[in-house]
Amino acid sequence: MSRKYFGTDGIRGRVGDEHVNPQFLLQLGWAVGKVLGHHGSHKPGAVFIGKDTRISGYMFESALEAGLIAAGVDVGLLGPMPTPAIAYLTRTFQAKAGIVISASHNPFTDNGIKIFNGSGTKLADELELAIEHQLDQPMVMSSALGKARRIDDAEGRYVEFCKGSLPWGFNLEGMNIVLDCANGATYSIAPKVFTELGAQVTVIGNKPDGLNINFECGSTHLEALSKTVIEKGADLGIAFDGDGDRVLFVDHLGREVDGDQLLYIIASYRQQGDQGCEGVVGTLMTNYGFELAMRDLGIGFERANVGDRYVIERMAQTGWLIGGESSGHIVCNDVTTTGDGIIAALQVLNSLRGRDISMADACAELSMFPQCMINVPVVNRVDLSKNEPVCSAISAVEKAMAGRGRVLLRPSGTEPVIRVMVEGENIDQVNQLCEELAEVVAKALA
Repeated sequence: MSRKYFGTDGIRGRVGDEHVNPQFLLQLGWAVGKVLGHHGSHKPGAVFIGKDTRISGYMFESALEAGLIAAGVDVGLLGPMPTPAIAYLTRTFQAKAGIVISASHNPFTDNGIKIFNGSGTKLADELELAIEHQLDQPMVMSSALGKARRIDDAEGRYVEFCKGSLPWGFNLEGMNIVLDCANGATYSIAPKVFTELGAQVTVIGNKPDGLNINFECGSTHLEALSKTVIEKGADLGIAFDGDGDRVLFVDHLGREVDGDQLLYIIASYRQQGDQGCEGVVGTLMTNYGFELAMRDLGIGFERANVGDRYVIERMAQTGWLIGGESSGHIVCNDVTTTGDGIIAALQVLNSLRGRDISMADACAELSMFPQCMINVPVVNRVDLSKNEPVCSAISAVEKAMAGRGRVLLRPSGTEPVIRVMVEGENIDQVNQLCEELAEVVAKALA
């Protein structure tokens, strides 16, 4: 389906772009109000708005609020909150929809919009298309205007929800943790959750000024977290991204623990329990070592396209309860409806506590395969799946790895390049094979 406004993760861009400015967001608020505020009943319901800490969020919040009110819809203002918290609160308050103002892990100069339905999940395609159609209509103010109110207890409700996601009696007493909140949406909530669970907590990246979100901190920049963990002699460090739907760890030596390793820790622990772990959904980028580890544990594994939307869709199709991405989007469907950095972090800690094992020792159980990725610029569009030299080169690489590695050619969603990736057990072989394959692809695209 052709989309004019919505991408795979809502609407996002540089502040001031055609679709990321107050005029457009006023119209968007009105369109969302007309489509979702009245969806499924004769009486309009409320729409909630939350945001991360970037400075443009104040302006966008006001524009969306005005548009929704003009459509005759009541508005609940949540303030700075993690994206998954907005999904949870939308569901809890039985609102018609929840709007998130955020550009996730991007710098403050960007911003965007993500919309959840009343169940706290992403909108169905037909509703996004209905909103797009409404956006192109003349904006007419409702004769019965909506009202706005601030949800004062939003933060406390979400803190309790996070703590309540754990088994009865669980605590973090005796654990020394460093949190990096990316100067983003988790800056106030995450320290409360981990402190109230009994951990000794050091917090960095918790002084947002509207401009420093994700700047040299958070899950995209782990250097400050690693340094602080070592200086404090902490057990581990936890880093969130700007809107709080991603999480990465570092161990006590400051070494990065990515999303694949975190998924392994959760899945392997669940497999030991009474309920077991039927399967895990990863993506095309999930490490091949993870796939082999799932096979050894007797846990099913399937790959979805890159993006938490596709992971969640595949989880719904398989009925499996956990899935995620290497970047740290981790979804636990038996706890919440979307990727949630705090919830995922707690699931990891519950797994470590349940096994009485350190982060470093848990990661040592998973043999991660080295990867090499080369971006090949796209000069001419060519169907590589039908290009004989490329297909022959891929077959040669796969034969050389003898079933202990894999090849992936993937068009970038943001750049005019083809990402050529080779993954295997031997780093020297992987690098050589990837370079050779990238040369063949470059000739095909020239």
